[in-house]
This record gives sequence, C-alpha cells and structure tokens, in this order.
Amino acid sequence: MSSGAILHHLLFAACVATATFTQSLTGFAFGLVLLGLVAVFHLAPLPVAANVVTVMVLANAALLVRTMPALPRRLLAPSYGSSLVGVAIGACLLAWLSDNAIGVVRFALGLAILACSLLLVVQTKPRAQLASPGTFAFYGCISGVMGGVFASAGPPMVFHLYRQPLDRVVVRDTLVLLFAVNAVLRLIIVLAQGRFDAASLALSAEALPVVLTVTWLARRYPPNWSPTAVRRVVFVLLAIAGMSLVAPAITSASASTNASARAHGKVSVASLQHRIFTA
Repeated sequence: MSSGAILHHLLFAACVATATFTQSLTGFAFGLVLLGLVAVFHLAPLPVAANVVTVMVLANAALLVRTMPALPRRLLAPSYGSSLVGVAIGACLLAWLSDNAIGVVRFALGLAILACSLLLVVQTKPRAQLASPGTFAFYGCISGVMGGVFASAGPPMVFHLYRQPLDRVVVRDTLVLLFAVNAVLRLIIVLAQGRFDAASLALSAEALPVVLTVTWLARRYPPNWSPTAVRRVVFVLLAIAGMSLVAPAITSASASTNASARAHGKVSVASLQHRIFTA
C-alpha cells in the first residue's frame, strides 16, 4: 500500500473519530459531521459515506436500545411511520441525484449541516404541553427524508423532541430507536438497489473499531466541558464543514452565470457588427 493510500485511510479514521466524539458530546450529528468531513476532503463518494453512516447507526443502536421508549403511544405511530415514508423518499431521491446531479447533493448536504449548526445555538423554550400527533408526523417525515438522503435523520426530530416536556432519557431512547428503524429501512433499500458496494463494506469495517474505541474513551474519560462550550465547539466544526460544501457550489454557479453573460455579450456584439457591415 502506497504512502498516499495510508494517509487517505488515516484521514478517514480521523474523520470517523471526530464525528464519534461529536456524537458523544451532543447525542446526535455523527452522520452530518462524518459526511461533511468526507465530502470536504474528498475521501469517498457521498453515497458510500452515507452507507457507512447507516451501518454505524445500527451498531450504535445495538449497544443502546434495550426497550421501547416511554413516548406516549399516540405519538409513536406518527413519528416512526412518517419517518419510514420519508426514508423511502429520501433514498430514492439520493439514487436519482447521485446519477444526475451529485453537485446538488453536496450543496444540499452543506445546507443541512449549516441548519444543524444553527440548531445548536438557537435557544428555544420547552413547551408546556406535548405537541399534536400531526406535528410529530411532520418532523418525523422531514427527519426520514434526511435519513434517506444523508443517513442522518437527527436535526429536525432532535429540535422537535427537545422542546417537548419529556424526560431526557425518553428523548434519547426515542431518537436512538428512530435512527435505528430508519437505518434498517435505508439499508434494505440500498441493498435492493445494488448501491451497497464493496467500498461501503470495507469502509464500514474500517470505521467500526474507531467508533467503538472513541465511544468507550468518551464515556470512560468524559471531557469536563460546559454545555455552552460543547455547543460552541460543535457549532464551529459544523459551520466550517457546511460552508466548505456550500461556498464552492455558489462560486461555481456564479462563474457559470458570468461565463454565460460574457458569451451572450460576445454573440450580441458579433450580431451587431454583422448588421452594421451588411446594412
């Protein structure tokens, strides 16, 4: 193996470790951080990285999920049912975009990461009463679409659940199980589409020991950071990753617009000259 290939794999392992550490601090954002870093450093195609995230989510859920979350039963079906519909839509959307507009996927991922970073710093007041089942279904569907496209269903439902008058353990268990259910369906869909290739399997095997090790270290030796410091660090990390994906797309679109305008201007001048000389 060449030194360049070794460096490539070490950088991927560092990205996985960073995403896992972020997850241990915030309880979510593993997928968006890993996808963002992989995309910024061009370590793997985004669909492959999303497959790796799916497998890691299932591995994490296998360690944490023991019982059904204590969420009121009238809210379970709307939350999980709508998220599964969203996953199916998102996975099919990713398949189409990967074949026709991968630049759009990178831009959308950047926007999702930026939105996630803003959720960390926006202060919201908890509700006095639980939201309606329809509201849970709405956020569940949005989370499902994000889970289908990016294998990271966290931000919308995290934002919604943490505003509810629920115990934090209930919120955590609900999110972990939601992510796991979404990951199972997404894995079934990508396998049926033939989009879980050897690269996805190899990188998943490479990432798993890193995830397990960093998770154990973070629990064994938790950093003595205040919640505000955690939010700021993760906000900066996500904002840098998001802007690194959004900025090139905006610059490219602006350059294309300018090039088209110059080309149109040249055509107009040539047409005017032709009219003058033929008049």
